[in-house]
Amino acid sequence: MSPRTRSGSSSAGTAVAVIADIMAGLLGLWILMYLLDANRANDLVQFVHDAANWLAGWSRDLFTFDEDWARVVAGYGLAAVVYLFIGHGIANSLHRR
Repeated sequence: MSPRTRSGSSSAGTAVAVIADIMAGLLGLWILMYLLDANRANDLVQFVHDAANWLAGWSRDLFTFDEDWARVVAGYGLAAVVYLFIGHGIANSLHRR
């Protein structure tokens, strides 16, 4: 394999890992903002909440805990962990090529 191809695979793997980290970071930031009772009228908080809702749409109401904070931590946290595992798994497979 040529060095150029390896560099391309390495760059693609790094890009996938960075995107997965950003996605998980947004979800983690929303969990933190929720737990700290951030002002929902703030534009940054609204942006993070909207992005987290979109990213965790599949896991947001997966768990039915009685406490709201537990549902947020479990639902959004699960999405963050899944994105990290899948993203870094893909990145590692691209780095090996």
